[in-house]
Order: sequence, then structure tokens, then C-alpha cells
Amino acid sequence: MCWLVVDDKVVAPLEIADTRSSRRRGLLGRSAIHGALLLSKTRCVHTVGLKFAIDVAHLDADLRVLRVTTMLPNRLGRWVWRARHVLEAEATALARLGISRGTQIAVRS
Repeated sequence: MCWLVVDDKVVAPLEIADTRSSRRRGLLGRSAIHGALLLSKTRCVHTVGLKFAIDVAHLDADLRVLRVTTMLPNRLGRWVWRARHVLEAEATALARLGISRGTQIAVRS
């Protein structure tokens, strides 16, 4: 299992979707997520078919947050050209975890 780290503090459990099939599946079919999901090699996400609203953080190659938005179910997200990864969590979770624009995150296994 991996952990999401902010300011050298473990803040949540983290799932990593780093294959084409795991990125495609994402949060589909779930009614909630405990912690967060990191999608590698992704610049844009959608919530078509999701059952709940999510927070989306676009990250650059160094895992620094470029943009944070909340997406309702059945929406298409915007492309963020400098993004290399996307972090997803239940709506309002990222603010509770201290993640906002400019935050540097890390992954610990």
C-alpha cells in the first residue's frame, strides 16, 4: 500500500493507477473512495458514470499541484497541458488534507 504525503506528513492512503487499464477504470463502479487515487500520465479526467462528486488536483512532473477543482458526476474535465498526473479524492477531501494550488506532494510506500 502507498501513502499520500504532504509536508513530510502522511495524510491519506493512496492507490496508484499507472497502467492503461487501471487509469481507464479509475473510480468507476465505486460508491466512495477512502484516501485518494493517483493517475499517472494523465492530463484530463471525466466523471461520466461516477456516483459521487470528486476533487481533482492536476500535478506537474514533480508532483506539485497546478490546479484543484471539484467535479460533479457526469462531467468532462479540462485539459491542463503542464499536468503529468491527476490526483482524485472525494469532494472536499483535498482541502481537508491541506492540498491546494502550489502544494508539493509525495508518495511513500
